[in-house]
Amino acid sequence: MTVGAGRGAPSVRRRDARRNRELLVAAAHEVFTEQGLEAPLDVIARRAGVGNATLYRHFPSRATLIEAVFHDQLTGTMAVGDRVRGAPDAWTGLVEYLGAVFHTLASDRGTNDLMTTHLPGIDVLEDVHEHNRRTVELLLRRGREEGTVRADVTTEDVLFALAALGRAVPALTTATTPDAWRRPLTLLLDGLRPSAPTPPTPPTVLPGAALTAEQLHAVLGELGPHRSANG
Repeated sequence: MTVGAGRGAPSVRRRDARRNRELLVAAAHEVFTEQGLEAPLDVIARRAGVGNATLYRHFPSRATLIEAVFHDQLTGTMAVGDRVRGAPDAWTGLVEYLGAVFHTLASDRGTNDLMTTHLPGIDVLEDVHEHNRRTVELLLRRGREEGTVRADVTTEDVLFALAALGRAVPALTTATTPDAWRRPLTLLLDGLRPSAPTPPTPPTVLPGAALTAEQLHAVLGELGPHRSANG
């Protein structure tokens, strides 16, 4: 009996460990969505019903916890990007892709924090940012070739505008309706279109210099994550 109990103990511990990890991931998702990515980790541990030591045993840093919580959502965004790259025309692909991205930004505050800022140490997030950039760049290039995107718009122009608008989405949808983001996104997309062939006035020239990739990276870092309502 003693031998049998001893053999079973590691299996029980593994089940308990898996259960605690699942509880922590679920609790972290709830708390990050409610309070943003800077929510105190001890709040997450309490909601999961475990101690801080258990949390740190599974997730030694905030970055490892964030990656575990949002991995599926972030990789899902990359899957959408892969699909729209093969769209019959670039404009259709761009509209579908940005619609899917903004739906995610509106529905999950934690994912919004991740996708609209630069937070170091999260490998899957770095992959998503790079994948997003390549997707937008490809669709813009195809759109310029097809005549559906204005010739002077750059990838950095679009990524900055998307990040800035994306940051406002949680406040917009909280104060109005869950799909209120569709109107400003439509306005943004319309701004990417070329002027009509015979406009009554010359086409507007974009003011100022376009952001470089390095400048965009710095700007996103300055935005920082959303703060919780309680500070």
